[in-house]
Amino acid sequence: MTKSHQKKIKLAKWGRRTKWAPFWTVMKKYGKGKRVHPSQMTRLKRNWRHIKLKIKPRRMKKRFIG
Repeated sequence: MTKSHQKKIKLAKWGRRTKWAPFWTVMKKYGKGKRVHPSQMTRLKRNWRHIKLKIKPRRMKKRFIG
């Protein structure tokens, strides 16, 4: 796997750790009669403003002029 592919996987994992889920997943998981808030299906609340992902930027090749 390349580094960019690993970074995308990491971003996807952290993207799922937000405090929301689509409403139809509640019916899928708990059943039709349950009234559960979709946020109960995600473990950790994360906001893109507050908690930053500590992913290092990729190394760029040095370009010298001359």
